[in-house]
Amino acid sequence: MTIHRIHNEEDLLQAVREDAWMMEILAAAGALQLPDWWVCAGFVRAKVWDVQHGFSERTPLPDIDVIYFDPGDIREETEKRWEERLRAAAPSIPWSVKNQARMHTVNDVAPYTSSTDGMSKFPETATALGLSLDSSGQLVLAAPHGAKDCIEIRVSPTPVVLASRKMHPVYEMRVAKKNWPAIWPQLKVIPISGSSADNI
Repeated sequence: MTIHRIHNEEDLLQAVREDAWMMEILAAAGALQLPDWWVCAGFVRAKVWDVQHGFSERTPLPDIDVIYFDPGDIREETEKRWEERLRAAAPSIPWSVKNQARMHTVNDVAPYTSSTDGMSKFPETATALGLSLDSSGQLVLAAPHGAKDCIEIRVSPTPVVLASRKMHPVYEMRVAKKNWPAIWPQLKVIPISGSSADNI
């Protein structure tokens, strides 16, 4: 079965299973055996939007985000070593590796409890998606805010953005800089003013 349109999370997983390039990236990341690892953000989001737009060619990604959770070693140089390992295995891929047990210090927030918790703090719901392989090699999806916004080609602020006034301009500047509708014209960007932030 070839997925031509994604309607739900199972369709999303099937579309990825049919994508040899994505499965190779997941296999390369999985080979590192990092704790609580996921390939996330644009890797998932762009695939969904490409399918929904009927694109025959993949939209290039500036990086492939691999995240994991290891509170026992939060040195940035450790992340760089993992990136080097991935580059050696697949040099054409723009790898980026981040330990979510460290990222709260970068973002000046309370410590994250897992990779999925870190994902939930991403600025947009459509970006807070990750893919991994379980112990039997089966594809799994992490979607702390669900996949509905991404599937419906919509960018909305995550609850952590809505709850913090200082995050409002971060979200607005990020979506302006990314200019995703120039690539995916069906995309609807929900501004802070059009969300439940008005009720805070």
